[in-house]
Amino acid sequence: MKFLKHSECDDCDRKKHHYMMRLGSNSYKYDYTVALAGNPNTGKSTVFNQLTGLHQHTGNWPGKTVTRAEGGFIYLKKYFKLIDLPGTYSLLSNTTDEEIARNYILFAQPDVTVIVVDATRLERNLNLVLQIMEITDSAVVCLNLLDEANRYGLIINHEQLEEDLGIPVVSTTARSGKGISSLLKAIHDVASGLCSSTPHRIQFDSEEVKSAVEQMVAELSATYPELPNLRWIALRLLEDDVSVVNAIKNNKLSQLILDQIRDDESV
Repeated sequence: MKFLKHSECDDCDRKKHHYMMRLGSNSYKYDYTVALAGNPNTGKSTVFNQLTGLHQHTGNWPGKTVTRAEGGFIYLKKYFKLIDLPGTYSLLSNTTDEEIARNYILFAQPDVTVIVVDATRLERNLNLVLQIMEITDSAVVCLNLLDEANRYGLIINHEQLEEDLGIPVVSTTARSGKGISSLLKAIHDVASGLCSSTPHRIQFDSEEVKSAVEQMVAELSATYPELPNLRWIALRLLEDDVSVVNAIKNNKLSQLILDQIRDDESV
């Protein structure tokens, strides 16, 4: 696992604005797509505003009443499209918000998924982090509200957390802009392949479960060769995820991929 380290001067406003330009909601041909995920009340919208220059959410997800925010920015001469996913505690698809977030990460396959977590409630937030890391290798944790954590006397071992998770972790206080330039660099490095990571994945103690997952992945691969993230789908089937089971029964699993890509391009 190789991560690029960031110097203190990365956070100075002069350097940040020299390399970055907020694009708001203007339409451009983007080099990379970034999904912004996180629990509610983690400061995710503030991170979105810092990166794009937008201060309000506009539009809905296709066929849904859930608000969709989309913006963009330029960093190191590359155009990034940022999609603000609905705040959710998990990806188990028990609610519309969870279904939207899950399907976008799973089927639209953004170049980077930034997971905003509350540094004062890290343990609760890590549930979503681990679920997303099961779906994608290209993730960055934004450890936000660090000023609040310091106020409570909480000390987080940043480097140990990064090592344990196997993906970049960037500390921020988004409302003041602190750490945003380091977050930009991490997003750029993951999207461009400059940063390689090995996300922590669930390991099975039971050989029976491990064998069942491998067998199911092989069967899914034969039936749906174009389907991404087969291991995650196999796990959902083993846990009797109703939406995934129904999609397979109704032969609509492949259509979910096409619908997600079409919806993303049409917005």
